[in-house]
Order: sequence, then C-alpha cells, then structure tokens
Amino acid sequence: MKTVIISNRLPVKIIEENDEYTFIPSEGGLATGLGDVYKTGNAIWVGWPGIEVPLERQEEVKQKLAQLNLYPVFLTQNEINLYYEGFSNEVLWPVFHYLVTYAHYEQSYWDCYKSVNEKFAKSAMQVLNHRDKIWIQDYQLLLLPGILRQKLISATIGFFQHIPFPSYEIFRLIPWREEILNGLIGADLIGFHTYDDVRHFLSTATRLLPIHSSSNILSSNERQIVVEAFPMGIDFEKFSNLAQTHEVKKEMDYFRSGKDEVKIILSIDRLDYSKGILERLKALELLLQMHPEYIGKVALFMIVVPSRDTVQQYSDLRDQIDQFVGNLNARYRSMDWIPVNYFYRSFPIEMLSALYSSADICLVTPMRDGMNLVSKEYVASRNNEDGVLILSEMAGASKELTDALLVNPNNLGDIMEAIVVALQMPLEEQQRRMIAMRAIVEKFNVKHWVNNFILRLNEVKDSQKSLLTKHAVNSVNEIIAKAYSTTKNRVFFLDYDGTLVDFAGNIDEASPDEELYDLIENLTIDKRNKVIIISGRRHETLEDWFGHLKVDLIAEHGAWQKAQGENWNSLPLLTDQWKQEIKSQLETYTDRTPGSFIEEKSYSLVWHYRKAEDGLGELRANEIVSHMRILAADKGLQLMPGNKVIEFKNMEVNKGKAALNWLHNKNPDFILALGDDHTDEDIFKALPNDAFTIKVGNNLSEAKYYLNDFKEVRQLLWSIVKEEFIERT
Repeated sequence: MKTVIISNRLPVKIIEENDEYTFIPSEGGLATGLGDVYKTGNAIWVGWPGIEVPLERQEEVKQKLAQLNLYPVFLTQNEINLYYEGFSNEVLWPVFHYLVTYAHYEQSYWDCYKSVNEKFAKSAMQVLNHRDKIWIQDYQLLLLPGILRQKLISATIGFFQHIPFPSYEIFRLIPWREEILNGLIGADLIGFHTYDDVRHFLSTATRLLPIHSSSNILSSNERQIVVEAFPMGIDFEKFSNLAQTHEVKKEMDYFRSGKDEVKIILSIDRLDYSKGILERLKALELLLQMHPEYIGKVALFMIVVPSRDTVQQYSDLRDQIDQFVGNLNARYRSMDWIPVNYFYRSFPIEMLSALYSSADICLVTPMRDGMNLVSKEYVASRNNEDGVLILSEMAGASKELTDALLVNPNNLGDIMEAIVVALQMPLEEQQRRMIAMRAIVEKFNVKHWVNNFILRLNEVKDSQKSLLTKHAVNSVNEIIAKAYSTTKNRVFFLDYDGTLVDFAGNIDEASPDEELYDLIENLTIDKRNKVIIISGRRHETLEDWFGHLKVDLIAEHGAWQKAQGENWNSLPLLTDQWKQEIKSQLETYTDRTPGSFIEEKSYSLVWHYRKAEDGLGELRANEIVSHMRILAADKGLQLMPGNKVIEFKNMEVNKGKAALNWLHNKNPDFILALGDDHTDEDIFKALPNDAFTIKVGNNLSEAKYYLNDFKEVRQLLWSIVKEEFIERT
C-alpha cells in the first residue's frame, strides 16, 4: 500500500536547455508540505510536468521523473488553454471567489475539463492499485474523486480544496453544478481550510444532490463522506531559520540602510483580482490624505508576482495598478522618498525572507482567500517577536491568527485605521500579539496539516469498514436467514414510513403499493410468522391500509393496538386535554414556515416540515424544541424530533413499551425489528439481546445492523420469503 498524491502540477519545474530536460524542485507551499510524503519510497506524485512534451520524448521524461517518485500527466497546449486557463480559472476561480461577473460558462471549457480529469484518472491508474491511499489536490480536479471511485470502488480517497468554497446561492450559478458535486463525493474525506467552507459545501451538496447530512457527514448510497476543516500551515522552521542566515541578514542590512526614520509596510501577492491590491493602494492614499503627518515617514513595498497577464481582466488590473502607483507617487514623492515601491516580478526566497524580517507592518488584505500563507510566512520570520500583521477577515488565516489586526478589505477606512493603529502600536503589544501568533503558526505547521489529514482519512475508512460489517446484506443477511430457517415462532416488528415505503412530501401519498401487499401476504402465509405493523400513523389510516391482512397493528407509537380480527383498543388513562394549548403554539410556527403543517392524532400532535424550504424547516424545528421542551415536560408529554417531524405525545406512549406489551406471555424464538426513526430506538432498546434489530439509515443507533433505505428492507424481507418457499418445497 502506498500514498498517491494527485495535483494539477508536479512539485518540480521542468527546464529545457540545449535539448535536455532538467528538473528543479518547486518552492510552493504544497510541494514543501508534501515533500516528506512523496520523497519516501512508498509514495508517488501524479501531475502535469508544466510544459508540453513531444510524444517521442514522453518516455524519457517518465523515466527521469520516476527517479523522483513522480509520474507525469501529459497535456497539450489546447488542453491547458481550455481545462486550466478556461474552466479552472475562468469559471471555478471567479465563482469560488464570489466574482461571478468574471465567469465565462463556455461549453468547450467544460468538455475539456471533463476529458482532462479523465486523462488524470487514466494516468493515475498506471501507478494505482485498490489498496493505495489517494490524496487529490484542489479545484482543477473536482471530478477526479468520482472517476477514480468508479474504477476502484473500495479505494481510500481524500480530496483537499485550497481555495474557498462558495455559498449555495453562488455555486448553483455553475451550469454543471451537479456533475461537479458528484465528482467530489467520490472522496471519503473532503477537506477545506475553514469551517465556513465546510458549511457552504454541506449546504450546497444536500440542496443539489439526493443525499443526506448529519453534522459534518454526508450519506450517499452505502458510503459516508466526512467533510472537515484542515487549516494549512507552512514550514515554520524553514522561514524562522532562513531569517537568521548570513545571506538574509546581509540583505536586511542593505534594505534597511537609510530608512531608520521610515516605517516599512510590506505587501506580497500574485497578480489577481481576488487579492485586493487596488483597494490596498486606495487605503494608503486615504492615509496620506487624512494623516499628512505620515508623509515621508511610511513607505509601502509592494511586490506583485506576474500571473496570467495575457488574460484581459489580469492585464487590465496590471494597467490599473501601474497607473494608480504612478499617480500616487507623482503627487506625494519627494527627492528622497516615494510612498510606493512597486515591483512587478518575483523574488528569490532569501530576498522575501529579508523583507519579511525587516518590514514593520505586513498588509495582507485579499477580498477572498482560501488560507493565505504570506501572513504565516511573515509571522514565522519575525524572530524578534515584533511587527504588526494587518489581515483581511476574508482570508482563511484570519480564523487562526486572531491577534492580527483584522479588517474588512472592502472598507478603505477600516484598512487605513488599522495602519494607523499598527504605526502607533507599542512594542510591548506588538510582542504580545506576535508571540501568540508565532505559537499558532509553529504548532499548526504544514507537517501537522499533512499528518492531520492522513490520520483522519484513515479513521474515516476504518469507520466505513465497521459500518459495512453492520450492513444487513450479504453475510448478515445469511445469518438472519439461517436463524429464520431453524426457528418455529417468529415475530416481525415493522415500522412503516421510511422503512416499508419511502417518504412523500404529502403524507397521504405514501400509501402501500402492490409489491408491499404481496410481500406482507407472503410473509404471513406461514402460520409460524407473526407480522406487527408498528407505526406513528393514525389508527384509522392503518386500518384502512392493512386491516384486511393477517397482521397485528400498533398505531400512534403504541397509543392504539389491534390484534388481527379484533377491535382497536387504546391505552388506558391517556388524556388529550393538553392538545389545544400545544396546538395553538405550534400554529404560530406553522404560520411562519410555508410548507409545514400540523397532523392531529388521538393522543399526539405532529408538526411536519418535509415540504418546507431546506434550512428554514430545520431552523423552526430547533426553535420548537428549544422553546417548547419545558412546556411539554410540565404537561407530562414527550417531545420527539424525527425525520422532518416533531411529535408531542403522552409519556406513556412508547413503541418499546408497546412491543414488550405485545410480547407478554409469548415466547418467540426469532424476533426481527426494522425502523428508521428516533421512536424506533425505543424498540431496539427494549427487545431481548438475541433479537435482530435493524436501523434504516446508517446513522448512530441502538440497532445491531443497518440498511440504507426501504428498498433494501424489501430485499431482505423477500430473501426471507424465498427461504421460506425453499423450506416448504
């Protein structure tokens, strides 16, 4: 078993000189963080090598990369134009950063994105086997988890997104939204930088796909997908140690020479409209206008690393920056000072370290950012524990670096005021804040991020395997069938909604179908079998649906009971005097929740919200539970949240008690109980240890086994009927 990392780019730069390929290690955060993983003999990294390699030289490149535990995906320039520059950066990037007006929903982009994700899968399959651990990186490969899941059903697949994930309202603008989500949920573990992104993803997935969520777990078919936040760190020691080297100290001395009276503000970004570069410049202009005392005493050193400046929006942004810097400097500069020292190029890491170590203030104000590692690199470089970090609250790093001066990047006055506070901040406060931030950056470093993700991926897979052992199909089905064939007095407790039939928006539409009638009739042919339909439904409804069958009926969770061929009986001493007050309060919630309604039973009230808007129904349900729990207890009622319902019923009414009451003076040697709801947990707890208890849905339960849905319930019961038929013949 090995670890296979898959990303858009390999962690090396390929350079072609004199018809010879050479490979230089990348210094990116991802390459650094995963370096220890892929450089070991038990790992491999799959990705695009960064240049178009002619067909006749591809085998040569493969062999050279294999020595570095790397495996290439060869892409043509047209594929890069459509898949990477097109769909990844002209659809996903602007939408995920909330700049939807920049998105171009071209069909050719999507077609190529799909085909390139397929190409990545094809290349990965050359080095994969079913026991390998797969870790896919970032938004260029959103379809890859699903593609690999189809090829390797039992594989361990993790996915991490390094950019933000947008809210449902933004994400659903993408025409191919369902396909993207179906690709993502092929993973076992999906990671984001922040819990905000986790919430957005869970909300989006459950609204657009036919899947359910419980806390941070999605259930799709027979798998549970865990979605969690893993804030990425940096190599703290690397930046801290680099700042102490002779070369960097020499650069620092040179940089600070003649600037003793000037406060240095540092800004480092890739050219991108999500980085808030123009807003930062406008905030500096506002500072010089509102606080002229800082003219000549503060200077912004702004590094913008070139990126995609052949694209119109990026070239326009570069021109706007050039023009703004030129105008600002022209207005305020003096013979020996300029307000903005602007560099449109990249610098070696030693020079960056010198800038990090020398700058009094680091200004990091993206409009939206997944994490932003510049802020952490600045903190790690501050070995003297001084300096001030001004950080956008829209960057993922703001969730960890709470001792920075947090600003709204859209509020120029907010940024300006933060600069003033930073310029005036006493050394003691600088150190207090910096010490706290350095401790966080040091502890939650990039190795911690890698280990955390891999450890959680292993846990998720182990949990999935343990669930498989509880899944009441195949081997478990055989155990039940074998016990059935050797017993003579059998009892079946069967819940109805969600167990024998699927849920319906209108509760009256979930009536039994012909197959269900046929199934129950086949179960009751054998006189050794006794079937009890035990449901929360009104007793009149159960009578109408099942009164003609050879079954016993328990309605309204046990308030009403009827043996086959006899009359209905209600539990003694039950009262419904409480209903009017509870109903009047529930009506206020119904009035505020379109799609919800109240169902009145003999001794209970049920508030349904299956037809209410997603999210709104859950919000109102939480309000009802919070506000009415004490009132219900005072009246001797049980308040029971269920599957899109909340029920108020008498304490004495309980499915577990009803089941035990039915079993009184009977001694069955085979008991099978099936249910999907919170109310069915009472049955599972009440029945003897040798009973087969099965929860429909794979969430936490007192039941011994689980089935995914009503279809699997019917399959199980039909298999028992088949066993009986074989026995009879």
